[in-house]
Amino acid sequence: MLHIGSRKHVMETDRITESIQHIARCFTRSRVLLTAAELDIFTILSGEPLTVAEVVDRLKSDLRATTILLDALAAMEFLIKNGNRYQTNPEVKQLLTSDSEMSILPGLMHSAYLWKSWSQLTEVIHNGGPASRPDTRSQDRIKAFIGSMHVRALRDASELVRSVNVGTARNLIDVGGASGSYTIGFLQAVPGMKATLFDLPDVVALARKRITEEGLIDRVTLVGGDYNRESLPGGHDLAFLSAIIHQNSYDQNVSLFKKVYEALDAGGRIIVRDYAMNRDRTQPVSGALFAVNMLVNTTGGNSYTFDEIKGGLEEAGFKNIRLFQDREMSSLVEGWKP
Repeated sequence: MLHIGSRKHVMETDRITESIQHIARCFTRSRVLLTAAELDIFTILSGEPLTVAEVVDRLKSDLRATTILLDALAAMEFLIKNGNRYQTNPEVKQLLTSDSEMSILPGLMHSAYLWKSWSQLTEVIHNGGPASRPDTRSQDRIKAFIGSMHVRALRDASELVRSVNVGTARNLIDVGGASGSYTIGFLQAVPGMKATLFDLPDVVALARKRITEEGLIDRVTLVGGDYNRESLPGGHDLAFLSAIIHQNSYDQNVSLFKKVYEALDAGGRIIVRDYAMNRDRTQPVSGALFAVNMLVNTTGGNSYTFDEIKGGLEEAGFKNIRLFQDREMSSLVEGWKP
C-alpha cells in the first residue's frame, strides 16, 4: 500500500516534471508569435475581419498552413475568430501592428533573428561561439535591433535620467547611442545640455531622423564610427554607455573605458547601464540567460559582475566607482575622472 508520504513525493515529482516539460515546450508559443510577426499578420488583420482565403491572397501563402497558424494565434488570444473570419484582438492591436506608435514589432523581429543563432546553441557549446550568422550586418537586422532598443528606451528614458541626476553636467556623449532615445531623454530633461551621439554610421542615420523629429537636432552632434577602432570626440562632462559592455570582452571594455576617460574633461562622470551580476554569476536569472545570448551572438561578450565592471573602470583611471541602481539590465554604475 502507498504511504501518504510516498503519495506526496509522487505528486511533487509530477509537479516538477510538468514544470520542466513546460519550459521545454515554451518554444512552440514563441515560434508561432514570431512567425506571425515576420508575416505581419496582426497588421493585415487589424481592420475588417478576413477569411483564411483573403489572408492567403495577401500573403501568397499555403491555405492549410495559414489556417493552422491563424487558429493557433486565435487559441493564444492574439486573434479573435468569429465563424470563418479572423481579426487582431483589440487588446494587443496597438502593440502588434506595424503602423502603431506603440508597436513592439521591432522587438519581436529582433527576437526572430535571435532564434536563428540560439538554435545553434548545442553546436556553440561544442565548438565555441558565436553561432554562424550570414546576415550579421543586414539592414533589416540592424533596423529590427535598433527599433527594439528604441521602443524600450523611450519607455525608460525619463526615469533613467532622474536616476542619473545630471547635476551641473551640460556636455553629454552617448556612446553607442543607437536611435538616440536616451540622448533625447537627457536633452528634454536638461534644456541647457548639448550632446554628442557616437555609433556606427548606419545607425547614426537612423538617429538623425528620430532626433530631428523631436526638434533637437541643433543640440546634437552625430558622429559615425566604431569605438573598438576609433577614438571618441572630447570635451564632455558626462558619458553614457547603455547596453554596450555586454557585447564586448573584458579587455575590449577596458579599452573602451580608456577612450571614454580621454573624452571626458577633468571631473567628468561615466554612467554604465547594463547587467551587474552577483559574484557567482547566477543572479539575476535574466542576466545569466542574457550571457547565453552573448555567447551565441558575439565573440567575447558576457553579462558582467559589478566587480568586473568596477575593475575595468579602475584600469581606465576612474575613481569613486559605485553601483547606484541594481535593476537587471537597467543597473547603473558610475565612476569619476579625477
